[in-house]
Amino acid sequence: MLILFNKPFGVLSQFTDADGRETLADYIDIPNVYPAGRLDKDSEGLLLLTDDGRLQARISDPKYHKQKHYWAQVDGEPEENALEKLRRGVRLKDGQTKPAEVSMIDEPDNIWPRTPPIRVRQSIPTQWLELIISEGKNRQVRRMTAAVNHPTLRLIRHRIGDWSLQQLQPGQYEVLSSA
Repeated sequence: MLILFNKPFGVLSQFTDADGRETLADYIDIPNVYPAGRLDKDSEGLLLLTDDGRLQARISDPKYHKQKHYWAQVDGEPEENALEKLRRGVRLKDGQTKPAEVSMIDEPDNIWPRTPPIRVRQSIPTQWLELIISEGKNRQVRRMTAAVNHPTLRLIRHRIGDWSLQQLQPGQYEVLSSA
């Protein structure tokens, strides 16, 4: 079984939390499924869950090069040299990232309002980027955009490999009988 879940902002990518924060258990009441990868609490979008350990490994292990597609709303308007750095890979504290596919895009049409909304500064514009990566370092997209001086204000993963959010709204999920 494979579950496509649109993880809302502020929800942990786990089923329990000793501090009482929102978790997957607040949205998904299906026993014996586990996340295939993670999304940090401040990120939104597609999270895959499965009851199949081999499938979980094929989705989350970087050796399988499963592409992850993100929409990132960043602070400021990146110039071409910042985009090129992302395309070549950037040096982070834990090593060099693999090159990312990156392009500037208009705000995606099917985006839902975020609660709470991002901070907006009147004197500094924001820009949406689409980034595609095939590895999954902790908070990687956020750290990459910060490394080129354009911190991520909002991050939505909309596709992993062949699976996408489609029309799922935050907190909604779809159960696929097989992958």
